Amino acid sequence: MSMLFTPYSLSGLSLKNRVVMAPMTRARAETTVPDDLTVLYYQQRAGAGLIITEGVPVSVQGRGYLFNPGLYTQEQVEGWKRVNAAVHQKQGCIFAQLWHVGRVSHTTLQPNGEAPVSSSAKLAANSNAYAYDENHQPGPIQASKPRALTVPEIADIKGDFVRAACRAMEAGFDGIEIHGANGYLFEQFINPTVNDRTDEYGGSIQNRIRLLLETIDAVAAAIGREKVGVRISPFGRLFDMAPFEDEAETWVAVAAELQKRNIAYVHLSDQLTIGAERMPEGFPKQFRASYRGTLIAAGGFDRESAEAALEAGELDLIAFGRPFIANPDLVERMKNGWPLATPDRETFYGNSGEKGYVDYPFYNPA
Repeated sequence: MSMLFTPYSLSGLSLKNRVVMAPMTRARAETTVPDDLTVLYYQQRAGAGLIITEGVPVSVQGRGYLFNPGLYTQEQVEGWKRVNAAVHQKQGCIFAQLWHVGRVSHTTLQPNGEAPVSSSAKLAANSNAYAYDENHQPGPIQASKPRALTVPEIADIKGDFVRAACRAMEAGFDGIEIHGANGYLFEQFINPTVNDRTDEYGGSIQNRIRLLLETIDAVAAAIGREKVGVRISPFGRLFDMAPFEDEAETWVAVAAELQKRNIAYVHLSDQLTIGAERMPEGFPKQFRASYRGTLIAAGGFDRESAEAALEAGELDLIAFGRPFIANPDLVERMKNGWPLATPDRETFYGNSGEKGYVDYPFYNPA
């Protein structure tokens, strides 16, 4: 029996298989509110054991890309209610990925045109937000120079995550995932080449991982630890994240702290498929030695490599990203050995309408 297609109990939540739809930014919600196409997009892919949504900003300040559906207004909550009802109608499970991009933003996206915020005032070199250019046209544009958050402002951001998590529960999500990966706000605190603070959020490993852990604790206290997952990208290089001296030690410390918290899961993002380097050989096993809870990983899996990781006990659930774009019925295709369709890269982000979003057909074996 193939392990990939067997049920799994995720902190008491019954998943019908071990396939996870990874979070993928699509930039399709023109008003930042989930619409009819958002509902259809997620419902089509409800064959996954677990869907993790695209990154959902917790505030206007947390945005780095136009047209992402958020969780900071009641109208957005009502839109997500429709998405979740549609997924649940297909016996699917769905977590909202809560997101603050930190410095990977632009003044045209920020309240009152202010600077983005981060652990420090260091620019994310050669890093684009998706914002408005000088002609007020949407497109990729160099992220603006940020300013360093004050300690009271850090507390406000933790509050934004708690409020977004509570809105997610109101909207009917089965849980939430805190986006601690891929060069966004939490990683900007963890990485000392960005974080030059001298207060309780900078310097030592424990200080640099403090914001992530405090946010997890605050959200878990509000909605229950069993409804909280976290995504991290050890050795990540996206958005000007440079190597640092105690890098392996830092991520092992994160693993040990997450083990103490008994949350729903940890989700490792291996950045090979999105243009960065793979995690060092052997590191996932090192992480697994410190964190023994439910472990998910994303990063170029196919059915064979997914099965091998599950059989070896390295992972509990396997996340697939791009294959889900062109194959809404990905689970059935993998289960039956049916061919996979190839997604159109030109329609990955920001196009309006159905094309490249909800118009990929289900496979017809006839």
